[in-house]
Amino acid sequence: MSQAAKAGDKLRIHYTGKLEDGTVFDNSEGREPLEFTIGAGEIIPGLDRGVVGMEVGETREVTIPPEEAYGERDAARIQSVPLEAVPDHIPTEPGSQLSVQTPEGQTVPVIVSDKTDTHLELDANHPLAGKTLTFEVMLVEVA
Repeated sequence: MSQAAKAGDKLRIHYTGKLEDGTVFDNSEGREPLEFTIGAGEIIPGLDRGVVGMEVGETREVTIPPEEAYGERDAARIQSVPLEAVPDHIPTEPGSQLSVQTPEGQTVPVIVSDKTDTHLELDANHPLAGKTLTFEVMLVEVA
């Protein structure tokens, strides 16, 4: 007899993550199943809660609003930097992924979101911030 997944269980799942328009942003196809412990904060909260009660072999679709995924976009996480302050070897085209160091010494990933003749706009929001996500999840194993 199979058991329903509950808090504290270690699960292995296969998944496909999609945006509202159906665009796939991540999946486990061709990889080992994702392994995590329910309730341990190892994955986004909405997916963590969405697998509770699943049984091995079951497939479920879980829709997760931004606040249960990567949060809302935060304008405070977007900064404008003078182009003259950017070293020549740093890519400056929109879409480029960079790392910047905070005054406290932390490294933060950013994306160049805009470039003008004088400034670069750097966005430190998670690329999926502000988006509703849908996951198709198949429970492979409860360990």
